[in-house]
Amino acid sequence: MTLQEIYDLAIGMGIKTDPRGANGVKRFLERTKKDYEELPAKKKEFFDRESLKNPYSDSRILYGDPRTQVKKLMAGIDAGVAEVLLLDRLNQPRLDRGQKGHPSTGSGQGGFDLLISHHPSGHALASLHEVMDMQIDMFEEAGVPANVAHVLFQERMSQVKRRIDPRNHTQATDAARLLNVPFLALHTIWDNLGHQFIKKYLGGKKFTTVGELMDEINKIPEFVEATKGKAGPSLVSGSEKNRTGKIFVSFTGGTNASKELYVELAKAGVGTIIEMHVPEDVVQELRKLHINFINTGHMASDSIGANIFLDELERRGVNVIPCSGLIRIKRKS
Repeated sequence: MTLQEIYDLAIGMGIKTDPRGANGVKRFLERTKKDYEELPAKKKEFFDRESLKNPYSDSRILYGDPRTQVKKLMAGIDAGVAEVLLLDRLNQPRLDRGQKGHPSTGSGQGGFDLLISHHPSGHALASLHEVMDMQIDMFEEAGVPANVAHVLFQERMSQVKRRIDPRNHTQATDAARLLNVPFLALHTIWDNLGHQFIKKYLGGKKFTTVGELMDEINKIPEFVEATKGKAGPSLVSGSEKNRTGKIFVSFTGGTNASKELYVELAKAGVGTIIEMHVPEDVVQELRKLHINFINTGHMASDSIGANIFLDELERRGVNVIPCSGLIRIKRKS
């Protein structure tokens, strides 16, 4: 496969599993196109035209020729300068121990054509806040009035943008450019895949207590492995003896909502929330609201969507080597 083919496959899989549905994504892209067409000429020059066909601003080819043939890749949850250097190092001839300066005659561990990171870098990181728009639809589906969700998410998106703005967005992408390492970020796309997996996995089951729900979640292989490393799912608000009430799953959409939005979920009758991470100030608010919150664990949760996509690449003949927090679990279908 080429880098472009991998990227196009990812976009297609992301749209197919988007919680907004195909029509919701279509409307979003239509709004994006309208916004572009209404811009003055001097601003169109700086518009991200890729967003006219890819609704996920945090999932992009960060560096590399799209025509690059990819037979073997390294994939991780986080890929920074260290992972770029690691890939480049593994692509160099190995030195046998005890024979300093003499390359190994073996094939080594290299041959990597691409580095994939779940968490974005470069312009994909700088625009992370933009994908949070999809959570408006998710909260509306949970019973929060669309107008309320829209206003509160606009505020939250501004907060996230201000938080990310001072960061060094291009540190990893600069390293990839200097070492000529093709680099791809797939954030919301993989999160969509994980979100749909959890929704389907839990959808046909009925739970009375939070403990019953936790028991079922803990059967998922990624969480089994994470638990062995003391990083499995945990209940950070509520009790296992509590009734679940209405369950809300949120594995996608950039990052967490604000405290005010969790209050709106409580008003909408949500009793239990399942997410992959949560800030401490939100935990305190959730406890006041008597909402059960299952924190499934960041790396393990991100690994679910990653594995679904990487399984598809392997079916197409691409060799995948996991790194940087990715818990690699292969599924038959």
